[in-house]
Amino acid sequence: MPHITQSELTAYLVENQERFYRLAYSYLHDREEALDAVQTAVCKALEKQDGLKNADAMRTWFYRILVNVCTDQLRRRKRVVLVPQEALDTGSYEDPLPADGTLAQRVEGLPPEVATIVKLRFYEELSLKEISTVVNCPLSTVKTRLYTGLKKLRVAMEGAQE
Repeated sequence: MPHITQSELTAYLVENQERFYRLAYSYLHDREEALDAVQTAVCKALEKQDGLKNADAMRTWFYRILVNVCTDQLRRRKRVVLVPQEALDTGSYEDPLPADGTLAQRVEGLPPEVATIVKLRFYEELSLKEISTVVNCPLSTVKTRLYTGLKKLRVAMEGAQE
C-alpha cells in the first residue's frame, strides 16, 4: 500500500472543498464557522498526513477529521438553558419537528448521531462501511441509526402531507 504524497492530499482537498464546506455548514449553520471548520480540518489533515498509510482510506480519514472538528465546535458553542418546570410539556418527549416542513430541517431535528449518518450517506454519498469508519461505530450500529432516522423522516413527511 503506497503512502499518500502531500500533492495527492492537497489535490484531493482542493477538488472536494465545496463538499467539505457543505457538510460543515449542515452541522454548524453558519458560513464563517463552516469555513473555519474546513480550514481547521485541512490543517489537521496536513499535520497528520504521515498517519495515513493507505491512499484508499483518504476519503473516510478526512471526513472523520471534519466531522470531529464540527462536533467540537458544536460542543464549544452549546449553552445550558434552564427552563422553569411549568414550561415543560408533560406530553411527548419525542424529538421536536422543525416548524418548517422541509426535509433538510427534519434531518436537523434528528438526534445528532443519527443526523450525522443520514448526512454522510445521502449528502456525501459515503458507503455504510465508510460511515462506520468516519463515526467510529460498528457497521451494525450505523445501519440501525440510518434506518431509525429514515423511518422517523418518513413518518414525519407522511404526517406533513395529511
